[in-house]
Amino acid sequence: MAKRLTVRELQLHASSESCWIALCGRVYDITGFLGHHPGGSSILLNLAGQDATKEYDLVHPPGLVDEHLSSSFLGLLEIDPPAAGDETLEPERSTSAGTISVKQALNLHEIEALAKERLPHKAWAYYVSAADDNLSKTRNNSVYQSILLRPRVFVDCTACNPSTTVLGHHLGMPIYASPAAKARMAHPSGEAGIATACAKFGALQIISHNASMDLVDIVRGAPKDQVFGWQLYCLNDVRQSERRIQKVNQIKQIKFIVLTLDAPFPGKREVELRSTMDFSRSNAPPQVWGTDASLAWEKTLPWLRKHTDLPIVLKGIQTYEDAVLAARYAPTVSGIIISNHGGRALDTAPSPIETLLEIHHHCPEVFPRLDVMVDGGIKRGTDVVKALALGAKAVGIGRAPLWGLAAGGPAGVERVLEILSEETATAMRLLGVSNVKQLSRQHVNTRALESGIFTSAWDKGERVESKL
Repeated sequence: MAKRLTVRELQLHASSESCWIALCGRVYDITGFLGHHPGGSSILLNLAGQDATKEYDLVHPPGLVDEHLSSSFLGLLEIDPPAAGDETLEPERSTSAGTISVKQALNLHEIEALAKERLPHKAWAYYVSAADDNLSKTRNNSVYQSILLRPRVFVDCTACNPSTTVLGHHLGMPIYASPAAKARMAHPSGEAGIATACAKFGALQIISHNASMDLVDIVRGAPKDQVFGWQLYCLNDVRQSERRIQKVNQIKQIKFIVLTLDAPFPGKREVELRSTMDFSRSNAPPQVWGTDASLAWEKTLPWLRKHTDLPIVLKGIQTYEDAVLAARYAPTVSGIIISNHGGRALDTAPSPIETLLEIHHHCPEVFPRLDVMVDGGIKRGTDVVKALALGAKAVGIGRAPLWGLAAGGPAGVERVLEILSEETATAMRLLGVSNVKQLSRQHVNTRALESGIFTSAWDKGERVESKL
């Protein structure tokens, strides 16, 4: 029979030397697990000596605790009933008078405002945060305003087909849901809610490595032809990564793996640090972060290919040199996602659209060899067509689906996709194109950005050849 432990006994173990937590009525000694937690030790220490069920349930798929902590089980937690009149009620969250509904929202800015009203502060802080002074996050979007569109007139714009093809898979729209962790903090439907919305538009969803739901549960209700990708962070625990890849290989709707390279170590995200739930652990040593900092072209790609036959996409390309290297590894590498991790890693890193321009300038031969996507800063349909005109096969939105979830569940995500879809179609028609393939550099004026294109690159003292 399991031992019974009191709340007082639990509270006595609230340090790095002796760290206990309670989950779902069961007490675990996680002292030895602190240095192995993929999200870092700080969040565990913040919950030491407490019942962490609510925090755990929001961000982890069921069954994960049994996989990692079964040997650390100490006993069952005895919970004293609250004294009469001592019930603690969650304060109601106020909303501004006359707030619009999700259906009435006309743009992504209004969706985000609704989400901020409805999200707990901890969740909002995690989603909205970016590194240091938020310069890269801000520039990711503002740089689009420097690109002018060049409309053609006297063109029949009755028809408009926004569909595209990525890695050989037909998609109903050129906008996809980027991998974004812990979606259940926004709404109980979590990543499955995003999948439901994507299904209605034939949109791609890339599932986060740190999803708050089990992969099987996310894709369970999806149509057979719905396309998913899966994001991989390579962990210090290589066997754990290999086990997860094996599971992904068995899920037919997951069509490719996205190896994320732009965050081998977390940036300093001050909004999170100021919140009571510290996810960023910017002062933690690399081994506590949990990701493998030793990834390398000649080592990691052969290892990953050994464990999966799925196409490999590299996420986090931020220079033309790395785009060239990725193309040299084709066909092992099938595509790249130009991304600076939503501005959450290295502040003042270039925006994705600027890196896309850099590739055009130095090595346009990358485009026929790889499917190129961009991720970050998309707020309007005009942003979408600008990226497509510069050679992107599709553009990713990370925070926007989370704002939609928080504002209205799956229906909120649908509204996000609906707004962007309608704006994209309008922009295409006004440019004089009827399908995505017709968009090209003739439709954009990037002159204002071209003076900022990087013009020389050096690696160990020698120029990197751009030609493939």
